[in-house]
Amino acid sequence: MKHLFYLTLLLLYTSCIEKNKKNTSPTVAPQVNKTDTLKTPADFFPKQKAQVLVVGTFHFDYPGLDGHKTIPEDQIDVLKEPKKSEVSELVAYIKKFKPTKIAIEANPGWNAMEKFNEYKAGNRNEERDERYQLAMRVASDLALDTLYSVNSYSLSRDLYTKDSIYLKKITGDVNWDYEDPLWKGFEDWMAYDDKLVPKMNLTDYFKYINSPEAHEYGYGIYLLGNFKSENNQGADHLSIWWYNRNLRIFRNIIGITQSPEDRIMVIMGNGHAAILRNLFEASPEYEFVEFDSLE
Repeated sequence: MKHLFYLTLLLLYTSCIEKNKKNTSPTVAPQVNKTDTLKTPADFFPKQKAQVLVVGTFHFDYPGLDGHKTIPEDQIDVLKEPKKSEVSELVAYIKKFKPTKIAIEANPGWNAMEKFNEYKAGNRNEERDERYQLAMRVASDLALDTLYSVNSYSLSRDLYTKDSIYLKKITGDVNWDYEDPLWKGFEDWMAYDDKLVPKMNLTDYFKYINSPEAHEYGYGIYLLGNFKSENNQGADHLSIWWYNRNLRIFRNIIGITQSPEDRIMVIMGNGHAAILRNLFEASPEYEFVEFDSLE
């Protein structure tokens, strides 16, 4: 009787399994016709895109407003030889892009068009600022009549104006002295980079600092040091300050883009260029042009 009992249970179990198999729809792998071409994400967006050349630069007049400051003995004078001629070579190289629009790191209050008109009248040719030496020279040579100021302040500035107490609550404990062993790599890189400028031809130097690797590490340095503060305060500070500012700059450039036939040259401090590269490369609206690819 005991054996008969176990045999009955086995038959019932087997019967249930077979019943479940019949009631379960078979899993069928998706079939792709061999004659069909598998689409990629790019196939769902227009082929022609506005082209953009980001010219990451150092500030020719050394205003000393950035966190990293170049010591006087490493600074150059773009109005004196040999750098004066090298600037002319750099301008000639950039013009190969044939931009239809030029965007600059300037706020509306900088009065770019007023200054540009003064430049064309010959009144500001001795300005060292790269907005004159590069942007205005290229625009003037190519008979462009407009410069676009696309700089922006950040969300952190807005929050400070509206509610500084709240801002302090969310970012007030950032550890500005966070000890990150990788930070020395950044300091050594910047010191090395500063010493390249007097020695290198400027066009070659610009190709170097606008390379994918230089931009990748230029982006990455913002993820070191105080970014690693506890309670995400470093991350929150970066996102509402530096990253937000560059997102707003990118949005301003979208605002001047009118056609996929636009060829937009963006002249920005190279710290901005590193993040803008990432945004332009990800956007279905733009084709990012490598700086060293101009012919």
